[in-house]
Amino acid sequence: MQKILSAEEMREVDRQTTEKYGIPSIILMENAAHAAANVIKEKLGGSVAGKSFLIICGKGNNGGDGAALARILWTQGAITHVYLFGKIEETKGDARINFDIIKKITDSALPNNIGFSLRFDEDSKADYLHHTGIVEDFVIDALFGTGLTRKLEGEIKELTAHLSKWKEALVCSKIISIDVPSGLNADLSEQIGENIQADLTITFTSPKLANVFPPASNFNGELVVANIGSPQELIDNSPSKTFLAEKEDAQIWLEKTRVEKDSYKKTRGACLIVAGSDDFSGAAILAANACFAAGAGMVSVAVPQNIKSIVAAKTSDEIIVKTLENTNVADEKVDIIALGCGMQIGRNPHVSKGEKHSITPLLTCGFLQEIIENRHAPMVLDAEALNALAEFDLQGSDEFPLILTPHIGEFKKLLGREIGENKIEEVRNFAEKHNVILVLKGERSLIAAPNGTVVINPTGNAGISRAGSGDTLTGIVAAFLAQTFARNEPNLENAFETVVAALYLAGLAGDIAAEKFSERLMTASDVRHCLQIAIEKI
Repeated sequence: MQKILSAEEMREVDRQTTEKYGIPSIILMENAAHAAANVIKEKLGGSVAGKSFLIICGKGNNGGDGAALARILWTQGAITHVYLFGKIEETKGDARINFDIIKKITDSALPNNIGFSLRFDEDSKADYLHHTGIVEDFVIDALFGTGLTRKLEGEIKELTAHLSKWKEALVCSKIISIDVPSGLNADLSEQIGENIQADLTITFTSPKLANVFPPASNFNGELVVANIGSPQELIDNSPSKTFLAEKEDAQIWLEKTRVEKDSYKKTRGACLIVAGSDDFSGAAILAANACFAAGAGMVSVAVPQNIKSIVAAKTSDEIIVKTLENTNVADEKVDIIALGCGMQIGRNPHVSKGEKHSITPLLTCGFLQEIIENRHAPMVLDAEALNALAEFDLQGSDEFPLILTPHIGEFKKLLGREIGENKIEEVRNFAEKHNVILVLKGERSLIAAPNGTVVINPTGNAGISRAGSGDTLTGIVAAFLAQTFARNEPNLENAFETVVAALYLAGLAGDIAAEKFSERLMTASDVRHCLQIAIEKI
């Protein structure tokens, strides 16, 4: 997992890198420029020679990064034009040093400065930016980076619209932002005004919230996090408790749960799925099939008697189909229980909490509550199980963790109110208060732990916003947890690491499905079928 830093936390890491480790800030700026140049060169197949770049710079350190980057690209054979929104005399520190360097290059009479130019604020921005006549391959945005906290104004605000027109008119092919697309506040997931739409964003040391959480993250294009030499210790010691999941999290989990030569079905994890109803037999089928496809050693699904034949006909032959009426959930010897997919509950005002409930296809909140309270295994709770929880104040436990997987509407019910503007703090506070692992499903799913850690999952796409995707995800999460707990004592730490890996791989399977079938046409079953490819890719 990569720690997500605020702009202030990032400045503190830079400061300590210089003061504690003696690495001058000008070296960090040079490292940032080289790192950005390397990313660009890699994206262009290994060379920038002959490519043209317009680097638009502000007066701060982000502009200094841009100035240094322009010089490096030029030395590697690129044609670079730099436009500074301001005067060199208005720049300071490391940025001033880099602007002075490129001014000396452009002012020299040497023949090797051909293809390198620098223009300043005293030139007409209107003439240069609107009627330049130069067709650039790439525009590099080095205006503000993480330093912006207010809306863009004036000509810089107008620039964002002109950049879009340039792309449409093929005046430039790609826009690359340094650190954060200008116009975004690095610490906010919401837009604060007009901002640049980048095709590629290169940020340094650690991602910032605007890089990774929508809607702001949607303006980053592809995101690359580049190392510029700050010691990992400084990042680890930063107070931030928000992280970005990454490929290595899934790789570590896959290695921990690898299939050994002496493995057998019980060491691969046993799962019970309690799901389905007259109207939603498909939910039980999707969850059970996904659970087995995701690697669980044994999968049983308990459904109401009147849909058993339907479920049995459409689940894999290896899955055991039971009737809920004849299943005592508390007696099941399994590693994980998934509860709620496709269930329909009735609310009987005459049955109080603690009373015995008869099991019928129309279940009560009290019945589901009893299953949860009397559990002897960890549980994944989705759909109607979450709606049942909304009526009770239930606390999770470390021994038998509860993993809740609500979408936005279900989370509102759990909170008993509207969700505030800061979703990350909302899920963090809920997980801490109730001692549960909370997965808030959405455009970028959030995974919160009782210790206050929140992980943003970067995989997945809008194509999963179709019926059955939640049931499929529940099955995948349950399968991963079953494989973990078959080898390890259940606890919150193991459960959290497993859920992070499950979300990453499930989202990656969704991305592969979107490539194969398109976001418009992909289905929940396509995600299940692409899970094997996702695991092989990892």
